[in-house]
Amino acid sequence: MIAMTQVVPPPAWRQHARCKGVDPEVFHPSEEDDDSTEAKAICALCPVRKACLEHALAVREKHGVWGGLTERERRRLIRQRRRAS
Repeated sequence: MIAMTQVVPPPAWRQHARCKGVDPEVFHPSEEDDDSTEAKAICALCPVRKACLEHALAVREKHGVWGGLTERERRRLIRQRRRAS
């Protein structure tokens, strides 16, 4: 018997992201390098930055720059939102 798996398409906002086609390494700097400047510059001008960030927060993305924020910055934002609610 063949197991069926459901393929979930990527969120629609991704097709409009400025990072589309950019080397993923830009958004996942090595631990010793940890320079997210280039990724943040791309995100700063992205028309879907907020949707990207909210997606990363919703799925608890643990690695890379999403919506212009690093892992540490996203954790801080989650804590701030919890305190505010």
